[in-house]
Amino acid sequence: MTPTLAELLASAELPDSDTARLDAELLLCHAIGKPRTYLRTWPERQPDAEQVRHFQALLSQRRSGVPVAYLLGEQGFWSLQLEVSEATLIPRPDTERLVEVALELGPAGPAEVLDLGTGTGAIALALAVERPQWQLTGVDRVTEAVALAQHNAERLQVSNVTFQRSDWFSELAAQRFNLIVSNPPYIAESDPHLQQGDVRFEPGSALVSGVDGLDDIRMLVQQAPSHLHPEGWLLFEHGWQQADAVALLLREQGFEQVQSWRDLGGQQRVTGGQWRG
Repeated sequence: MTPTLAELLASAELPDSDTARLDAELLLCHAIGKPRTYLRTWPERQPDAEQVRHFQALLSQRRSGVPVAYLLGEQGFWSLQLEVSEATLIPRPDTERLVEVALELGPAGPAEVLDLGTGTGAIALALAVERPQWQLTGVDRVTEAVALAQHNAERLQVSNVTFQRSDWFSELAAQRFNLIVSNPPYIAESDPHLQQGDVRFEPGSALVSGVDGLDDIRMLVQQAPSHLHPEGWLLFEHGWQQADAVALLLREQGFEQVQSWRDLGGQQRVTGGQWRG
């Protein structure tokens, strides 16, 4: 006899997940093609045998460590539902703090804004939706990421953003921007967390940046002034222990108004400075 939805959830075992119940609910909804409210409204419903097999296969992959977002093919970020792939990092709630700070500091009127290392396009798309008068450019060196970001823009019908392949500033010539934001790689190559949890399955090139995790930020701080309009801001997401180091790099380069902002967990997550020009 086919088990009910409630029975499937009760028997789902995900011992290594901190969000086991939520993971199981999301995977079951994906398998049966229904929203989570359906599980509460119709717990006694019996999915068909193929849906049960699909759910069990998803559970097996999750037990092996595959991130839920990759299994679902999507992840919520800001007010958006984004398609994701293994070519990009999975957008995380911490990064929404970078969006908030950018909205606070960015121009009130029209502006040219650059998102370096755009991945799924999450940051650029969130800013574009909130500031229709801004023109966003998102760049990534990974061709598959650029295609995915453009697909997300088209699917969400966001028209004030363009995506292109560029290894950081390499293809931007003399373009200048009022605001540059980035969630670059910032994990040290020896960090033990790289062998734990979801990040084991995410692209290492989007995570690791040298011995101290600051190689990319160091280079971007050096190159950004030639791509910023006077009074423009440069903002980074970084690791929870890196705020002081990033602030020092900005000051040494000549940025002013250097400061850091905390995320919802109280950690210093975003640091930036203003270029006077």
